[in-house]
Amino acid sequence: MPKKVCKRGKWAALVYAQLRRVRQNPVALGVVLTALILSPVLIFSPLFSVFAHSQERMAASLAGGQGASPLAVNARGEPQSGAVQDQGETPQELDGWERPIVALPKDRKPAPAPRRDISGIWDPGLNGIGMLGAKAMPDDGKPEHQPPYTPLGLQMLARAKPNSGTRAVLPGDTNDPVFKYGDPQGTPREDLYELRTIQIYRSPQNMAILYQFNKVWRVIWTDGRKLPENPEPRWYGYSVGKWVDDYTFVVETIGIIDDTWIDRIGRPHGADLRVEERFHRPDRDHLELTVTIDDQKMYTKPWVALDKLVFELQPPSFDVREMIWSPSQYEKYNKLMGITPSEKDNH
Repeated sequence: MPKKVCKRGKWAALVYAQLRRVRQNPVALGVVLTALILSPVLIFSPLFSVFAHSQERMAASLAGGQGASPLAVNARGEPQSGAVQDQGETPQELDGWERPIVALPKDRKPAPAPRRDISGIWDPGLNGIGMLGAKAMPDDGKPEHQPPYTPLGLQMLARAKPNSGTRAVLPGDTNDPVFKYGDPQGTPREDLYELRTIQIYRSPQNMAILYQFNKVWRVIWTDGRKLPENPEPRWYGYSVGKWVDDYTFVVETIGIIDDTWIDRIGRPHGADLRVEERFHRPDRDHLELTVTIDDQKMYTKPWVALDKLVFELQPPSFDVREMIWSPSQYEKYNKLMGITPSEKDNH
């Protein structure tokens, strides 16, 4: 056998051994699987965008009788202006409309928040991803991060097979309704997993929240109506909100279909779940979100799933990029990586 083949065989055996060790460590396995799952969404799409833009620019350059200029790419993997830039010059980051993204000034002076107004475009950075479950209660093996389950709650939790956290399974083996069937996340998971940029609109009767991930929107009624006594189950439930002071807006939600999970790692809820969202605006440029779970059948007492997650106000011209999870692309990716149920490692 040629030496090159032997070396490749040794390398493959070494990689396989390392993967075997990772699989024996639930936390490490969760991290690896998380990277695999995020790859097609966060990596492949920008690359495809870069390729498409490069083809368009090349065609435009040739049509104009000019040589094609190098295509600059920003930190997000998105194409920049076709102009050649000097070495050392920071490339101008562009949004989806190819307009310059205006960076927020680092020395923004604090200013008071407007009274009874949380409208605007708000971004939490990477703090709302929640790959290990609710941010205030991550599934990291620490006892203090274990919600106060009832016996029924523990029984329902055992039925969940998430592909993240300490109980992670291979993506092809998960029964996560979002990843297995493409179901909506529902409330409160929309707040607890992949919480990206949100945009809040208000009218005299209600508020609407637009979520970047999966392009979801919700309506929160502010016209004084009461929550329904016998609601027909909905993915995102029925929400009413009120101002408890000039800078704190509290939302109560019930009537959530019980097929959804609380968060990414499969924490359960029943039909009687009540979710409280507390939006507090301490100043003009910041918004804090706290989410509390109340389900007496699954938990012995209410518990905080998100504790004052901070959002930063963006300019009105900010372009909220499209971020959609695709079941068909997820399936193709699993087959490509060899992690479908029929191809999993049984050794």
